[in-house]
Amino acid sequence: QVQLVESGGGLVQPGGSLRLSCAASGFSLDYYAIGWFRQAPGKEREGLVCIGLSDGSEYYADSVKGRFTISVDNAKNTVYLQMNSLKPEDTAVYYCAADNTDYSGYDCLPEYDYWGQGIQVTVSS
Repeated sequence: QVQLVESGGGLVQPGGSLRLSCAASGFSLDYYAIGWFRQAPGKEREGLVCIGLSDGSEYYADSVKGRFTISVDNAKNTVYLQMNSLKPEDTAVYYCAADNTDYSGYDCLPEYDYWGQGIQVTVSS
């Protein structure tokens, strides 16, 4: 059974940092395209950071480039999202996702097959 479980969200002040974790089970991240997405109230789900399956290409949305970093620990089968210099507009529910389609990192659209339950990130003073 494919499962993704996010953790690490919460409330942080503007300018602060958080690290989200996404633990995968039932499959190996080695063979999947993976990504982080978010959805703010009243907005569509958007792709933030994605890693391609076979080419390993990485895509960062302009809104997070230079502030967010994705990393993967294959031994732990876990993907992370380090978020620095957080802004109030980063407030959203964050999701990790995976798909074994041979996506490039640039195919960072909310069309992946497998999704975590989502975790709230709130940036506020």
